[in-house]
This record gives sequence, structure tokens and C-alpha cells, in this order.
Amino acid sequence: MTFPAPLTGVVPPVCTPLTPEREVDVPSLLRLVGHLVEGGVHALFLLGSTSEAAFLTDAQRSQVVSAVTAHVAGQLPVLAGAIDMTTPRVLEHVAAVTAAGARAVVVTAPFYARTHPAEIVHHYRRIAAASPVPVIAYDIPSAVHAKLPADLVLGLAGDGVLAGVKDSSGDLAAFREVVTGARAHPGFSVLTGSELITDSALALGADGAVPGLANVDPHGYVRLYRLCRAGDTDGARAEQERLCALFGLTGVGDPARMGGSSSALGAFKAALHLRGVIDCPVTAEPQVPLSGAEVERVGRFLTAAGLLGPCSQGSGSLRNSSDSYGR
Repeated sequence: MTFPAPLTGVVPPVCTPLTPEREVDVPSLLRLVGHLVEGGVHALFLLGSTSEAAFLTDAQRSQVVSAVTAHVAGQLPVLAGAIDMTTPRVLEHVAAVTAAGARAVVVTAPFYARTHPAEIVHHYRRIAAASPVPVIAYDIPSAVHAKLPADLVLGLAGDGVLAGVKDSSGDLAAFREVVTGARAHPGFSVLTGSELITDSALALGADGAVPGLANVDPHGYVRLYRLCRAGDTDGARAEQERLCALFGLTGVGDPARMGGSSSALGAFKAALHLRGVIDCPVTAEPQVPLSGAEVERVGRFLTAAGLLGPCSQGSGSLRNSSDSYGR
């Protein structure tokens, strides 16, 4: 099953705000959705890596999709991750998120054991046969230890199994091969998951971008997309460089005490908290929280990017965050 036309534009992988007790904070989630919609994004991707889907219970995953689809009420397409280790488990997630209102599902290759391309093909064919909505492949070898080969993706596109691909592999040459081959498959969407080379991916012919940093600055990525589509190379380069500088906030966490995911997701949530979008910046366990000093560094990145202070485009004012971190 495919979309009638390629999915295009900026599709943020939406963060999942949590309460201090690590339950889904639905009011904050809906404020975040409003922040993204006001920023001009073209669709929403729930339950991806930036959403901390791997850390949520099945009930929390369904809660997120139900809350957002009811709130959006068809204004924008809502995609949902159906991400798990095996085909039967993914099929259960597909049933749950589509029942909750998702209009497409985003699916990785199977993981835990390393998978052969033939097994990956069977996985996607089985899921597409059972799914009532289009299936988008999620190419993220850092998480699943398997790169989706371009010929595999394009073959499944040609057979109508896949409606698109979100490429978070970092392999620009392979991405180019998919973009070039996708021209033969109308309706197939090629989306980059990179915050840092969005302009380059769009110049190659990508249909859109799925940047986690768009949670923090949706206006910036929508502006970048429009500049690229208008052919304003200099304007797009300047906006991309501003966003690259802002992306530095993902590295505020001390690598001696936390991993890159704790640092990046903690920084995204700290930024959203500082901008007044979400009530609590806590991340899911077992991720390590940012320190107060690290949060201050996030604030400095926001200020430098024009997202705090008199020139802010944010949804609210700076919150008092002294008692919200490290829980």
C-alpha cells in the first residue's frame, strides 16, 4: 500500500514528555504537538527513536498515538513506529497503533540476531500484507545492526510493499542511490533522518526530512525546507549552518557518565522545557539525566540560536527548572 503522492516536508519524530513518575504527560505532549503544528510541519512521526519508543510500555505507546491522533483530528498525517525485534511482535504493534489512529507505520529490520536480506524482505512483506495502512522502512543500522541495501528497498518499493523509507544510516552515497531509484516509483517517499545534512539531502532529491531537532526548532526546519524548495542555495546554507550550531546542544552530556542517547534526548527535552513547551524534562529509564550545569549549556545554545530571549519564536517563557532534573 502506498500514499497517493509522496509524503513530503518536515516530519518531526515527536518527543514523548513524561511526568516525574515517568508516565506519559499528555497535556505536555499535546502542547508539543501544537508547537510543531504552529511551526508549519507537514506530518508527525510518533514512537521513533526521539520518542523514546524503545523505553515505553505497549500501553504507553498506544496512549501516545491515541492522544495525538484525536488532538490533530486529521489536520496532518500521523505516522507511528511499530518497532520491535521480531515480525510477530511488530505485527502486534501495527495492530495497536493503527487501531489508535496512525495513518502509516514505520518499521525497522528485525533485530537482536543479525538478519539476512532475505529475512528482512520476508519481514516487510509479511507486515505489509497485514497492515491496513502504508508501511515505511526505517533504516537505522546503529540500532538494529543491519543496513537496508538500496536494491532491497527499491525492490520492495516496486512491488508496492513499502510506501517510503526514513534513512538514518548516515550513508549519503547509499541514500543517493535510493533517491535516484525512487524516481521510477511514484508515490514512494524518501526522507532523511539527518539534522545536519538536510539541505544536501533535499538537493539530492529527498522528499523531506525527519529531524529530531525539529522538536526544538520546527520553524527553522520548515524555513530550511522552503528555502531549499525555492532554490535559495545561500539562504538554505545559512539556515542549515544555524541549525548545525544548535545541534551542538546534543553533546552537552558528560560522556564519562552517560551515553549519547541520554545526552541528546535529555538535551531535546531540556530545551523544550526551557522554551516553556513541556512541564518536565525527565527521560525514560535507564537513561541518565542531565546535570544543572549541562542544562545551562543547553540554554546557551538556545540563546545563540535566537530561541530564548527577546527574539524567541518559542511557545512560552523560560521555566524555573531547578527541581525538574536528575529525578
